[in-house]
Amino acid sequence: MTPSILWLRQDLRLQDQPALVAAAAEGAVIPVYVLDDETPRKWRMGGASRWWLHHSLAALAKALAAKGSRLILRRGRTAEVLAALADETGAATIHANRHHEPWWVEAEEALGDRLCRHDGNHLAPLREIVTGSGGQYRVYSAFWRALSQRMPPADPLPVPRQIPAPAHWPKSDRLADWDLLPTKPDWSNGFADWEPGEVTALRRADEFVDEVVDYEARRDLPDVEGTSRLSPHLHFGEIGPRTLWHTLDGARNAEKFRKEMAWRDFAASLLIALPDYGDTNGRPAFDAMKWRRSPSDLKAWQQGRTGYPIVDAGMRQLWTTGWMHNRVRMITASFLIKHLLIDWREGERWFWDTLVDADYGNNSVNWQWVAGTGVDSNMWGRIMAPLVQSEKFDAAGYIREWVPELRDLGDADIHDPVFRPKDYPDKIIGHREARERALAAGRALR
Repeated sequence: MTPSILWLRQDLRLQDQPALVAAAAEGAVIPVYVLDDETPRKWRMGGASRWWLHHSLAALAKALAAKGSRLILRRGRTAEVLAALADETGAATIHANRHHEPWWVEAEEALGDRLCRHDGNHLAPLREIVTGSGGQYRVYSAFWRALSQRMPPADPLPVPRQIPAPAHWPKSDRLADWDLLPTKPDWSNGFADWEPGEVTALRRADEFVDEVVDYEARRDLPDVEGTSRLSPHLHFGEIGPRTLWHTLDGARNAEKFRKEMAWRDFAASLLIALPDYGDTNGRPAFDAMKWRRSPSDLKAWQQGRTGYPIVDAGMRQLWTTGWMHNRVRMITASFLIKHLLIDWREGERWFWDTLVDADYGNNSVNWQWVAGTGVDSNMWGRIMAPLVQSEKFDAAGYIREWVPELRDLGDADIHDPVFRPKDYPDKIIGHREARERALAAGRALR
């Protein structure tokens, strides 16, 4: 049989895997993952994502082996590597699920007619969710209305009963040789609670069925961690969004979570129209913003040493675990942009390196939403008050966990300590002062 290549990226699963199903229907399949640090250029995966990738690829290789197949690992510029592999193996077709990040679009186009693309990473084909004039939606509410007309999504595809193997397997790199895991130093000890892979993703989705009833009420409470914690599994495609949607069929109060899934699709859809959204303001007026350049303030934010307990707790959770609670992500982002008046792209890049669920679409859209620079975003004048947010969302226990210097303070004092332990810093800037400075910067744009 003439083999075909299955090109894997952020779709590291066997269930609801359209490209795999199509390849297996044709005959022998050669599953391939290419570690490409050249095509994405500065958007090569960050350290936390590489940690996740190592374990996810190991899990996928094990699942493929159980089906009599293998995972071939290659490294280099993707289009060149896959073209050479096709020539080496005689593969006539390369099957892949469609991606919308600009570097993957570039690689897909470079492969030409030998590439067969499938829609499987979103609730619906994003190029079909368009406005009356045929363009991509730039406002989430309108996108959701259009997408909801296509819901529920198609049923997820089952795992193929068998994955035909080629007569001869091409050579593969060893995963350990890619050095995806940190060693000098090993900063990943706090990642121990994560277990990448499709099996875990499906199990976590099943567990979430009983939790989603309280999702809308608890998702903003950092201390109870009422979010799904499925974001890295979704980003790496260890579970398909259609599978997750239908797992929640019959669950009470699932609508809010499903709208958050749709936000993920909206962010990816926006990349079709604005592929450089990770670098460019959605509102050109903000190109004139006079951002502050303060390496010391940026470092204090990155290290969780701002003197604002809720901000510091979030930044320390991020560094330790590779993840941060959703409400706290907004608070920490707003603090960097509005309180410190530091360019949103500095925060975006830090999240890109430190989040296990770092996603180009979500990361770009969410940072621009908080900054007010995006095509669909908050107003610049909306400045989150971290001290108020901390108390409102009952973050006392969360702060005690991540800012141990404040562990002995009572609930009434911990959000804004009057008497601070010697090893905890004073506020880097007062809230009122920061707010007035941010509002003045906004007025200057007008």
